[in-house]
Amino acid sequence: MTTPVFLIVPYVARDDEDTFKILIATDIHLGYLEKDAIRGNDTFTTFDEILKCAKEKQVDFILLGGDLFHENKPSRRCLYSCISLLRKYCMGDTPILFDVLSDQAVNFSTSKFPWVNYQDENINISIPVFSVHGNHDDPTGADGLCALDILSSAGLINHFGRSQSVERIEISPVLLQKGKTKLALYGIGSIPDERLYRMFVNNQVTMLRPKEDQDLWFNLFTIHQNRSKHGATNYIPEQFLDDFLNLVVWGHEHECLIEPRRNEQQLFYVTQPGSSVATSLSPGEAAKKHIGLLRIKGRKMNMEKIPLNTVRQFFIQDLVLAEHPDLFSPDMPKVNQKVEAFCQEKVEAMLEEAERERIGCPLTPEKPLIRLRVDYSGGFEAFNATRFSQRFVEQVANPKDVIHFIRQKEYKAKVEEDNVDFGQLMSQSTTEGLRVEDLVKEYFKTAEKTMQLSLLTEQGMGKAVQEFVDKEEKDAIEELIRYQLEKTQRHLQQRGVMTEEEIDQEIRSFRETKKGTAEEEDEVQEVSEYRARACASHRLERDDLPDDLDLSDGSDFTMDIDEDSTPAPPPRGRGRGSRGGRGRGQTTARRGRGGFLCKI
Repeated sequence: MTTPVFLIVPYVARDDEDTFKILIATDIHLGYLEKDAIRGNDTFTTFDEILKCAKEKQVDFILLGGDLFHENKPSRRCLYSCISLLRKYCMGDTPILFDVLSDQAVNFSTSKFPWVNYQDENINISIPVFSVHGNHDDPTGADGLCALDILSSAGLINHFGRSQSVERIEISPVLLQKGKTKLALYGIGSIPDERLYRMFVNNQVTMLRPKEDQDLWFNLFTIHQNRSKHGATNYIPEQFLDDFLNLVVWGHEHECLIEPRRNEQQLFYVTQPGSSVATSLSPGEAAKKHIGLLRIKGRKMNMEKIPLNTVRQFFIQDLVLAEHPDLFSPDMPKVNQKVEAFCQEKVEAMLEEAERERIGCPLTPEKPLIRLRVDYSGGFEAFNATRFSQRFVEQVANPKDVIHFIRQKEYKAKVEEDNVDFGQLMSQSTTEGLRVEDLVKEYFKTAEKTMQLSLLTEQGMGKAVQEFVDKEEKDAIEELIRYQLEKTQRHLQQRGVMTEEEIDQEIRSFRETKKGTAEEEDEVQEVSEYRARACASHRLERDDLPDDLDLSDGSDFTMDIDEDSTPAPPPRGRGRGSRGGRGRGQTTARRGRGGFLCKI
């Protein structure tokens, strides 16, 4: 007997007053390659298509699974385009037909306006957008803000699923009801995978559930983490998630696997919408891009796949030269010319396929992305890739990197050398996805042999460099060094060491005991808090604030769902009460108290 792919319970999709209609998308990456002459508008064009689809389908709300923005600090153009599109499609007079039952002060505790945006009296929202943050647009800096907080403050989206505690996570759902259908919307924004993995193992992640009628709720969970295993703890196994969930929307992974697939152990379904733009020329990005229209009625669901027509085509092929001994061998005269001609045939065949598929699709961009990966192991030599790619400059959207040469085990041989060629590593990082942390790791492998570094750890330095490079946190490295110096000085004072030899030995021992442990990982978070406190102190000195102001660190804040100290959300927006029908003026957003939820 086969398990149904799409349905928890057989359900014929039909829109009525009890059916939630939710548009689901993840990893939109607004602003990716926005300065590129050919691909600069791709992300904005596709985002326009997604929002237009939501309006045409008359969805109840949009659910985004993280990485709305590609950069942690989006450009002005990127923010302007995003705000313009959200205002164009998500603001209006269309009635909202569902209620919010949970305590919104808990659901949106980090917002200055802790209530769902369509209840704000100053704006008219026709399609609410709920979103968690991803690893590209996660909170950072002294104030712990992200680009989603700007949109949330402007009333354009509802940023939920953000945890403020590094010791324990309590996920309190946004409880929604439409007619007789009750929906518990859970979410958790991106957290470093190793840390979240450890928190799951140590039972430090708790998902709250309604106390009453638990079996009547449809439980929908949104997560933005590694789903594929990238290391021993650098991912989140599906088995870590609670088995009362019905559907998990998995962001961060870019391959489109949007058809819900059943986890036979936990008995919930997982949908992986994938990205709406190819941010790397890898096989996972080549699958057709889709968004999903999720219908929920009672405990039944139906997922409709909606193809995205504005996404640029992407074709990729692998070519292993050693597998074609009948065509060429390393000893053959003029073998490079023959290999180059064969590669040209492969690229031209992909271009022809792209042209055939584009017929009848006027919204699809004209120039496709083409990538030919050539494995030249076995004595072959690489030809000039730049000169080869220039032949297709008028036909492809990526004329600089149409072809990519790889050789088996070459990378492993390089990292075993005493002196790391960082120029070579940097060139690989642009084509093979090598991260900044990988460069730091290679440096440490060399530096430790000559004792060039004795205080800093690999993980801490890697994180600081990543913050400096990817998120433009200019003080990240300096603050790491200052923090580590102060911490080491305190340790030496406690140990009472006096001689220079004892100090050197104690420093080495202090560093080695932390390396590769949870303490090293916690230090990364402590540095961020250290930087935040330093910046806050500087702001206070500058602003000459009162002496009795409470400067306590709020980083370990834990939500208490038994408190009800936040004022109720304001009345609905202008004119809502006067509109006829079951519009927003007549819905009641009951704010559940702490007793409405319970731990499991």
